Amino acid sequence: MTNESADVSVASSAPFSGDARHEQLMLRALELAREALRHGEVPVGCLFVRHGRVIAEGRNSANETRNATRHAEMNCVDSVVQRCAATGEDPRAVLAQTEVVVSVEPCVMCAAALLDLGVLGVVYGCPNDRFGGCGSVLDAASLCARPFRVVAGVREAAALQLLRDFYKGTNPRAPVPKAKAKTAPCVDPVIRDISLLQSEDST
Repeated sequence: MTNESADVSVASSAPFSGDARHEQLMLRALELAREALRHGEVPVGCLFVRHGRVIAEGRNSANETRNATRHAEMNCVDSVVQRCAATGEDPRAVLAQTEVVVSVEPCVMCAAALLDLGVLGVVYGCPNDRFGGCGSVLDAASLCARPFRVVAGVREAAALQLLRDFYKGTNPRAPVPKAKAKTAPCVDPVIRDISLLQSEDST
């Protein structure tokens, strides 16, 4: 795996390709991911960028809040909505001019939400092999008609190492697995009757 970025989705009219600007933005996303790791969260950090300016930052907080939807991207969406409520702007209009920079490929839930909200596209670090919604598991963009640009592999090695560091340990808020109740083995009634006959003959 390398740090080279790759354009892996549908081309759009908006200028959106892996470049030095994305490399710098990803550095900040990785800082947020490290902060998440320090708090016992899956290390994902995210930025929402509009006209070259960061308008929202977020990291995973699902464990802290005990809310499985509190992914970095969703926290950024909430920040934009709150910001727009204060400024009187239309959040959908703002999001339509926003690109998302996130350390790990958005999951299916987040990718679908970002598409529905109309963001320009996504720049991510490493793939999400278990839940990725930008091509690794499901290509959510293929389900919508409008152009949506995805740039993959920006500082991929650093993002992947943070995930490895997290999964080396244990999730302190993961539910304790329940022990399965022991059940008696299922015995074919014909075999059972034959066994009973054999035991009677031997007496």
